[in-house]
Amino acid sequence: MKVAPLKASFMLASIVGFLVSALYVSRFSRTWAFAFGLIFTLMFVASLISMTEANPECL
Repeated sequence: MKVAPLKASFMLASIVGFLVSALYVSRFSRTWAFAFGLIFTLMFVASLISMTEANPECL
């Protein structure tokens, strides 16, 4: 199974998105803040997994 590493911008987007949803969206709706936070957390975990499973020789 070949796993391609995700771009660094994907990880950056997940971090910024989580911070925005935790700090800004939570003022309006805790339900939406939780939903966005969960999605961005999953994005961050996916970027970490792709970093550990990536084979630089495939690139």
